[in-house]
Amino acid sequence: WAHAPPAPGVPYRTTGSTLLHPLSQRLGTPLDQVNFVACQLFALVAAFWFRIYLSPSNASSVVRHAFATLFGIYFAVFCFGWYSIHIFVLVMLSYGIMNMASIPNVHRYSFVVAMGYLTLCHISRIYIFNYGILTTDFSGPLMIITQKITTLAFQVHDGIGRQAEDLTAEQNRLAIKTRPSFLEHLSYLLNFMSVIAGPCSNFKDYIAFIEGRHVHMKLLEVNWKQKGYDRLPDPSPTGAVIYKLCITFVSLLLFLTLTKAYPVTYLVDSQFINNTPFLSRLGYLYIVMQASKPKYYFAWTLADAINNAAGYGFSGVDEQGNFHWDLLSNLNVWNIETATSFKMYIENWNIQTAAWLKRVCYDRAPWYPTALTFILSALWHGVYPGYYFTFITGILMTVASRAIRNNYRHYFLSSKPLKMIYDIVTWFVTQLAVCYTVAPFVMLAVEPTIRLYK
Repeated sequence: WAHAPPAPGVPYRTTGSTLLHPLSQRLGTPLDQVNFVACQLFALVAAFWFRIYLSPSNASSVVRHAFATLFGIYFAVFCFGWYSIHIFVLVMLSYGIMNMASIPNVHRYSFVVAMGYLTLCHISRIYIFNYGILTTDFSGPLMIITQKITTLAFQVHDGIGRQAEDLTAEQNRLAIKTRPSFLEHLSYLLNFMSVIAGPCSNFKDYIAFIEGRHVHMKLLEVNWKQKGYDRLPDPSPTGAVIYKLCITFVSLLLFLTLTKAYPVTYLVDSQFINNTPFLSRLGYLYIVMQASKPKYYFAWTLADAINNAAGYGFSGVDEQGNFHWDLLSNLNVWNIETATSFKMYIENWNIQTAAWLKRVCYDRAPWYPTALTFILSALWHGVYPGYYFTFITGILMTVASRAIRNNYRHYFLSSKPLKMIYDIVTWFVTQLAVCYTVAPFVMLAVEPTIRLYK
């Protein structure tokens, strides 16, 4: 029944609040999506209020932690109803492990429990309860919380259980020297700015933000006195928030027009396959994959804007003295659309998840780091077969693109025209390779994937 049309009078399913059901009917948009957007817009308003009225100079860290946590819990319950219990169970399990497990094992237990719980939820949601029909459900926040739990556990292990000389420079910088308190733990995992759509951030950065040290800490990492300031400036995120909201608005328009106009199912339609020339099919594949991106651009950029509005996400000052608020940015649209290598594309897409995979897997894997990282990425995303087609193909694509780049790129660097030809050809091939690789991710099932690849 999961694929049957909804019954008359019950137009859309949701596990959360039905308060906005009339609006959902009027817009002709699934209620779970309406709840998601409503929560994020409310979070945006709350974030401005949080920065102005609960700033570190007006409120203690305890008050800021408590407010961020309570609002986050409310948003989770509003969006996912009783299913949000899975989120809270995993949070409490991870706190138990953090305080009861020995430091040499805390990261192992945390990783196994968080990934295990997430995977069980993925399996039961799709294969046991046929619940895989909602586009925004509790598995999204659970995925983000899994990232945070494992990030925190590895960084506590680095800070208490390992010698500084055994750590990389980044691990040393992010290492946590004491176990977090219960309130810090809840606030980091459940704060209203990131509970619905992320992104995952580092515990040290989050605590510095709550305690009012975030911006100054980032300014001191660069030599701010050379930028012409005689004292520490207090940069405002308003410009960055407005810019990101503009991207969000454009992404929403593209989602409502492009995505509806180019359905992915047409790629495996018998008539389309039999009657359309090969190059036209490749062209349509590119258009369909482009049309599937705006929903990610919308959700991730809005989530970034919410964190910035609260005063979180400052990343420093550039050579021209401009302030940047991209510490938590999840994508760089320009770099994605102009990528001339598979590596460049991956580095600018879902940036915070890529950083998490690097921190907990790639940098620590004793062997085959590339393969293990792609497999972990597939497991984290879920149990749809399409994910495994995508990430296993991704391993081959990464190795192949690395080999081509290392062996041939230097021949094209001698003159500007040659470099331009190289860039155009590699852009075309990269975009096509990405489309080929991620098509199963969008189609999810085995049958259409095999049909497309044939």
